[in-house]
Amino acid sequence: MEIPTKKPSSNLQQRIWAGAAGAALFVGGIYFSEWTFFLLFLALTVLGLLEFYRLLSVKGFQPNRAMGLLLGVGLYVLCFLIKQDQLSSDWLFLLPPVMLLVLVAELYRKKEQPFTNIALTLTGVLYIAAPFSMLHVLAFLPDRYSWQIILGVMLLIWSSDTGAYIAGKSFGKHKLFPRISPGKTWEGWVGGVILSLVVAYVLSLYFEDLTLAQWLGVGALVSVFGVLGDLVESMLKRSLDVKDSGTLIPGHGGILDRFDSLILVVPFLVAFLELVR
Repeated sequence: MEIPTKKPSSNLQQRIWAGAAGAALFVGGIYFSEWTFFLLFLALTVLGLLEFYRLLSVKGFQPNRAMGLLLGVGLYVLCFLIKQDQLSSDWLFLLPPVMLLVLVAELYRKKEQPFTNIALTLTGVLYIAAPFSMLHVLAFLPDRYSWQIILGVMLLIWSSDTGAYIAGKSFGKHKLFPRISPGKTWEGWVGGVILSLVVAYVLSLYFEDLTLAQWLGVGALVSVFGVLGDLVESMLKRSLDVKDSGTLIPGHGGILDRFDSLILVVPFLVAFLELVR
């Protein structure tokens, strides 16, 4: 009996359907309410941390997943409640002693290379949970939740990626960072910058929670640090000898593959907007 083979277009169709479903979920989750936004990125925080720690285990590292999840989820929830004015910012003073409990917990795990495990546990919190937690600073204006800013940032990241892909395919000749990502070119990066700034201008016409100057600043930061976020995640995967960070999203890889740009961009956006508002 002959075993049927997959059609060449099946993977492309899978990517399209998965991408469309993911985009619908994101737009709906961000737009519907602050609570659906909270749940959406809480899920990404948990899944991202689990994915990061699983990747490390491929090379034999043994981070403390339970403590990493406790710290990451605690930080995320705490930032949300503070921005909702349900808790005082004084609660953030809990973070240093709780983080130091990672050192105490390692005493009882009896694993090899304890301080490497401690460092990698805290790296997961810093790299994944902290940026997702800082999204709450972007999302909440003094008097209300602003879906416009979060959705606008996502649209700028997608437009930067799209512009870089089109320009790179059409004009790309000069490698941007061949040691880490041979496919990226300077021409592609310029294309991403241009499309990101164009989309930022369009957003300023309809999303009035930020001014034109602020949207252009956000667009510029996204086009620079989004690419660097992608390169950082590529560096992580190369150091661990893996192709994708995971297989959660059919045809698109894992959480870190899809949100590497957002993870690095968010802290810079928070600093920028807090300084210029």
